[in-house]
Amino acid sequence: MMKSEPTSPLSRRHFLSTAAAATTAGGISLPGLMDLQAAADGTGETDHFWYRLSPPDGPYIDSHRDNKAFARTDDQLLLSEDNGKTWAHRLDFPNANKVNFSCILGNGNILFSTEAKLYLSTDHLKTYRQIVVKDRDGSDYIEHTPKDPEKPGHYYHSLDGVHTWEIDGEEMLVWGNYTNVIGGVAPVNIYYSTDNGETVKIAYSFGQNPKFQEKGFDSEKDTMIGDASNPVICRHLHSVMYNPEEGAFYACSGDIDRGLGNECHWLRGTYDKDADTWDWKVLVSVNSNSRHKSGGIHFVDGELYWAADANGPKTIRETYDRGIFHCAPGDLANLDKHTNMHNPGYEIGVMIIEDDFIIAAHCAPASPHDCGFLVSPDLGKTWAQYDLKEFGKRSGVRFHSKNSEGWFRVDLRTGWVDPSEVLFIKPKPLA
Repeated sequence: MMKSEPTSPLSRRHFLSTAAAATTAGGISLPGLMDLQAAADGTGETDHFWYRLSPPDGPYIDSHRDNKAFARTDDQLLLSEDNGKTWAHRLDFPNANKVNFSCILGNGNILFSTEAKLYLSTDHLKTYRQIVVKDRDGSDYIEHTPKDPEKPGHYYHSLDGVHTWEIDGEEMLVWGNYTNVIGGVAPVNIYYSTDNGETVKIAYSFGQNPKFQEKGFDSEKDTMIGDASNPVICRHLHSVMYNPEEGAFYACSGDIDRGLGNECHWLRGTYDKDADTWDWKVLVSVNSNSRHKSGGIHFVDGELYWAADANGPKTIRETYDRGIFHCAPGDLANLDKHTNMHNPGYEIGVMIIEDDFIIAAHCAPASPHDCGFLVSPDLGKTWAQYDLKEFGKRSGVRFHSKNSEGWFRVDLRTGWVDPSEVLFIKPKPLA
């Protein structure tokens, strides 16, 4: 645990740009960035948060919740009940190093995946079993057979990290897969569970995208992956979030029109618990240079917040439609009703808001900063940017909510998608 008043000069932040460049009123671009250095062990602080790397000689902490943390080594799965200080529960698991999604449920169950397979442990990792997903018609949802067994596709891996909500007194798990970047191709789905992971079903399936099929795909011999009945196509999902005031879920996808139609969509879905059915509507469909190519969906007091990931082709007279936005949910399609709280100038695809603290990550391949974070401690009234250069060219993804000690958990990815380190960030109290 990092102390709030470190005494070593190595563990304090050294500002290479002026403090005046750090904060500004909402919506005004920052003139500079705090370029910082930290202790050799990866701990440090900024004006707005403390941070620490997961120990390099420890396991890879894939998710956390309250006082629990779920982690992996090359051949074991581990569970801690004291925020990763000790690992009381261990399970030999031959594909542990391929785990790329996990969620600790409120009753203690752990749902996790290895690329194209989904598993559940209900007894603190004493045992586990494979979960076969149910399709919308109730049949078993069987993953496709990849031409390369080493690249089965990322069926369950997510880009965001908040996946559970208490709805009408019961916990509901909903998430979508971020896929078709590395590790093979996979269809794009929104999944859900209402029984602590014991049963996982498909809430929505995107259509068949010809650009994301197995290499060597033969239309006369092979079956395309994706829902043949759905004309809405995409590459992957960026974010899924629940709005309690509407009782509705919102999802956004990417990435670009490849000549077959837009891949950036916003969907709104409602769930009928009694009938166990979903009703989804497409709210917006756009190309890539749009604030609607986005991620980090959140709701605060009924207001919709998101981060723009706009990129792609544009004319020399166009600017990229970027920023951190909010509006009433019903005004999502009406650009005139949006408030751009702050435009960092670069793509932001991942964001979390908790207790009015906003933190978002720069997309490293598209940013001049090595490991950039954008923060607002007051729900967008003031902003600061920091570059944690000591970690190299990294992108923060999969922001998990704060644990019982107040730390967010963040994947650091080399470039954009390759897992590297795990970073923990703890907001400082407002002065």
